[in-house]
Amino acid sequence: MEVVWALGQVGAVWMAVVLGLIVLPSALGISLGISEAYMWVLVKTLEWATIRLQKGAKKPQPQVPRTPSATGIIERDETPMEKEIALLHRADFEFSHIFYFCRKGMEAIVEDEVTQRFSSEELLSWNLLTRTNVNFHYISLRLTVVWVIGVVVRYCILLPLRVSLAAIGITSMIVGTTVVGQLPNGRVKNYLSEVVHLTCSRILVRALSGTIHYHNKENRPQKGGICVANHTSPIDAIILTNDGCYAMVGQVHGGLMGIIQRATVKACPHVWFERSEMKDRHLVTKRLREHVADKSKLPILIFPEGTCINNTSVMMFKKGSFEIGGTIYPVAIKYDPQFGDAFWNSSKYNIVSYLLRIMTSWAIVCNVWYLPPMLRKEDEDAVQFANRVRSAIARQGGLTELPWDGGLKRAKVKDTFKEEQQKNYSKMLVRNGSVGSLSAETESD
Repeated sequence: MEVVWALGQVGAVWMAVVLGLIVLPSALGISLGISEAYMWVLVKTLEWATIRLQKGAKKPQPQVPRTPSATGIIERDETPMEKEIALLHRADFEFSHIFYFCRKGMEAIVEDEVTQRFSSEELLSWNLLTRTNVNFHYISLRLTVVWVIGVVVRYCILLPLRVSLAAIGITSMIVGTTVVGQLPNGRVKNYLSEVVHLTCSRILVRALSGTIHYHNKENRPQKGGICVANHTSPIDAIILTNDGCYAMVGQVHGGLMGIIQRATVKACPHVWFERSEMKDRHLVTKRLREHVADKSKLPILIFPEGTCINNTSVMMFKKGSFEIGGTIYPVAIKYDPQFGDAFWNSSKYNIVSYLLRIMTSWAIVCNVWYLPPMLRKEDEDAVQFANRVRSAIARQGGLTELPWDGGLKRAKVKDTFKEEQQKNYSKMLVRNGSVGSLSAETESD
C-alpha cells in the first residue's frame, strides 16, 4: 500500500508540474521561457558535438567511400536533352545520340531523383540522435558519454512528458469539440470552436517540443479560401493550426483517429469523405465548392502532393484542388532536420513507430511562410495554376521543384511519362530533318 501511495504522490506531482508549467501557459498562448532555455542548451550541445566531430575527422580514420555531394551520390548535369544531343550532332541521327540516354539510365539506376525523396534527408553532421552519414565513426569517450546522457534524457524524461501532453491535448480536443458541438450554430459556437482548436493545437505542439517561426502573417489564409501547403509529415496540420483554424479535408478513419474526426466535425465544418466517396472526384469537388462558396466558413487546408515528401523537395500538385475556384493561399513549410526528422516514411514506419521517433527526437523546429494569395488567370488551366503555386512554394521554402507524381512512392511510372520523352525526341528529329533524310536514303536503296 505504501508503494501505491508513493506512486500516486509522484503521479500527482508530475501532473501538477505538467499542467502548471506547460499546459496552462500554452493554453493561454504565453511562454515561461522553458522552451527557449531548452533550445539554447540544445543548440550549444550540438555545436559542441559538431566541433568534436570536426576535430576527430582530422585524425586518421578507416577508408570509407565518400560521396561527392552532401545531397546524393551523383552530381547531375541538368542540361536539357535537346542541348546535350545538339552537342553530339549537327543534323542527322547518329549512334552517339544513345550516350545521353545511356547516361541518364545509369544515373537513374544508381540514384534516381524521385525515390530518394521518400527516404530521410541526409545530414551534414551527427545530431546525437543517429549516425546519419557513413563517414562518422567513434570519435571520443566524451562524445559517447554525451550521447548516452541524451538517450536517457530523451527516453526517460522527454518521452513521458510528451506522451502526457499529447494525451491531455487529444482528450481536451475530443471533450471540448463534443461539448461545443451541442451548441446551436452561430457566432458563439464558431468562436468557442476556434478557441478549443487553437488551445489543443498549442498543447500538441508543446508535446513535440515545437519551435515554429511564422513569417508574413499578414498573408494568413482567410475564410472562404483554400490553403495549400507542401507535405512532409502528418504533424503539418498541427503546425498550421497552432497559428490559425482550418477546415480539414480527408478520408474517414477508424480507431482513435475516427473518434477525433467524429468529435471535431460537430464543432467545425471539416470535410470528411467515406472511402467510396473519395473515388468520386466530382462528388469531392462539389462538396469542396459548396464549402468555399460560404465565406463564413474556415479556409480549407489541403496538401496537393497527396503524400509525404522528405523536406527537400516539392513534387507534383494534384490539379483537383485548383479546379474548385476561389482564392488560393500558398504556405511553405520547411523543417530543420538538425533537431529531429519530421518526415514520415509511411512505406517503412507505421504511424505508432513514427510518433515514437518524433517524440524521442530533440525537438521539432520549422519555418512557416505565408505567401500572398493567388488567383487562377483567365488563360490558365488547373494544371498550369497548380504548377505556378508549387513553384512559389518551392522558391520560398528553398525546396527542389520536381514534376513527378508523389504516387510513385507506391506505383510504377506511367506509360504517358515514357511516351512524352519519346515524343520530345521524335520532334527533335523532325525539326532537324533527320526523319526526312532517313526516308530518302531508304527509298534510294
